[in-house]
Amino acid sequence: MSAPRPAAELFSLEDRTAIVTGASAGLGARFATVLAQAGAAVFAAARRIDRLKELADSDARIHPVACDVFLEADRVRLAETALAATGRIDILVNNAASPGERRAEDESPDAFADVLSVNLTAPFHLARLTAEAPAPVDGPVMDKSIVNVSSILGLVTGAPLGGASYSASKAGLLGLTRELAGQWGGSGIRVNALAPGWFRTEMTAGLFGDERSSRWVERNTLLRRGGDSHELDGALLFLASDASAYCTGQVLTVDGGWTAR
Repeated sequence: MSAPRPAAELFSLEDRTAIVTGASAGLGARFATVLAQAGAAVFAAARRIDRLKELADSDARIHPVACDVFLEADRVRLAETALAATGRIDILVNNAASPGERRAEDESPDAFADVLSVNLTAPFHLARLTAEAPAPVDGPVMDKSIVNVSSILGLVTGAPLGGASYSASKAGLLGLTRELAGQWGGSGIRVNALAPGWFRTEMTAGLFGDERSSRWVERNTLLRRGGDSHELDGALLFLASDASAYCTGQVLTVDGGWTAR
């Protein structure tokens, strides 16, 4: 039996390159910062380059990349940028998402398809680009880790909140996670999903800013409160690092007990 590895080493991301999409605000900005602080070179991608530059100013290991994941060319350029700079892609966090309409009857088929393009097609394509990225010429060869950021709305209904396209895309992301894990496991590529509950972010500002909605979250969450972004740090680091070396095809739900009701 081998000796236990020190926790600092187990969760270290030194010498690794990570891509985080949707990194200009909210959970994505937090994810980029957490990975950088663990030692990774992080390519933070989003449309709002000014926000990304502010994020990069906080840590020299964060590199801003203007990217609209809706566009195939932008996704290819993002992967090429990371490869050109570091020669490797070890970690992908598919975080970018579009919320869509809340009411199904307000959402056109074209709008529904656009949400799936951002929330499901883009993660698939970026996962492929990560899987197909060549092994580094210099430096250690490590297993790759893909983290698909889903949602509790991919597991249960969020009615009267939520949305048809958003929930469908997040449920689809869980199916994609399992399938890619099955197809790529033999190649040393782990694919897992993170399913957050109701966290205070830019996207949920209206929810938590409304007293009635906020009480609804508190009443239906076993811990009787919404989540704060730092409460996903450990889950993200677990999935991105060697700590989850024998974990693939899984969904890690961090929701204060919402789905355990």
